[in-house]
Amino acid sequence: MTPVLITTTGPDKPGVTSVLFAALTRHGVEMLDVEQVVIRGQLTLGVLVAVDDDPEGLQESVEQAMATVAMHVDVKIGDAIGEDPFAPARQGSTHVAVILGRPLTARAFTDFAGRLAELGANIDAIRRIADYPVTGLEVHLSVADDTEHADSELRAAVADVASAGRVDIAIERGGLARRAKRLIVFDVDSTLIQGEVIEMLAAHAGVEPKVRDITEAAMRGELNFTESLERRVGLLAGLPESVLDEVAGQIQLTPGARTTVRTLKRLGFRCGVVSGGFTRIIRPIADELGLDFVAANELEVVGGKLTGRVVGEIIDRAGKATALRRFADHYGIPLLQCVAVGDGANDIDMLRAAGMGVAFNAKPALREVADTALSHPYLDAVLFVLGVSRAEVEAADAADGLSLVRP
Repeated sequence: MTPVLITTTGPDKPGVTSVLFAALTRHGVEMLDVEQVVIRGQLTLGVLVAVDDDPEGLQESVEQAMATVAMHVDVKIGDAIGEDPFAPARQGSTHVAVILGRPLTARAFTDFAGRLAELGANIDAIRRIADYPVTGLEVHLSVADDTEHADSELRAAVADVASAGRVDIAIERGGLARRAKRLIVFDVDSTLIQGEVIEMLAAHAGVEPKVRDITEAAMRGELNFTESLERRVGLLAGLPESVLDEVAGQIQLTPGARTTVRTLKRLGFRCGVVSGGFTRIIRPIADELGLDFVAANELEVVGGKLTGRVVGEIIDRAGKATALRRFADHYGIPLLQCVAVGDGANDIDMLRAAGMGVAFNAKPALREVADTALSHPYLDAVLFVLGVSRAEVEAADAADGLSLVRP
């Protein structure tokens, strides 16, 4: 049989595909491959077929058929196709890269593609995954030498490209593992919400500068978290209990937080928070978002005032990882199917324990160990890394009667 490759381009409109395939049907061709893409109303449709005889007659029929719908068509026959058309189809991509920018420039993508070429990685497919609040492209890659170190080699190779181009580049292994995530846990302060709760409490006690200094040292990994927590909470001794509710009412969610949780819940994710913050303030947020679980610290209150002590289990760096494992076990979800999102050094163990660790506007200590680092202040970028597109999010919202609001 003779292979024939047909490529049709032009304005996308109803009837193009049916007209083409009607012509192919009349020649009794065997279908080998087909792919179609539409970019801003412009269609590219490629079809690879095999025909018993008269491939030139097939070419003439196709050209005449496409002329009736004002489409351009290019036909290659036999050796003109180049690559062996009867060779087994290429296996699925080994990796997926998501590149996010605001803006995403041609230079940044050129540098990214060039670095992949240097590693011998082939780009198999590209699709737009987001146009708001960042521009995002999902790039499917095949690495020829797919060793156990390929993931880290790819990430290291594009790290400087991401920095120079002011873009985020997340690289994951392709296949089922990427689409099998079922549980996500968020840190709270400076991740799910804006700012640090303990600093808001400290402002009421007049000790905000002291608390901020301790917090920053802990987030950089310069101070043991448990010790830093005890020192900061100690500075709050004597605050009225009512301040907790007042601060809870001042909390502002990170942009995209509601969208992220709402979308992941639609997909069947178990969503929750593991925080070094305080349950009394976090619980209302969790209830508002419909989260499935919460792990945080308990402030001691006696006689309507904070004592400056924490009671019960301390959720510190090690405690966060322990809590993640506990919730994953409770829901019967393997750790490889878990995602952890955080911003500070006390999230290191939690991100390492999860199948995917996402550093969100994070300190260097956490970025170094995370699978993915996001530097734009929009939590819904996590969705794009997981392969959920902005169009899918907005379609689901519209189906639920939620209006689209873009600044």
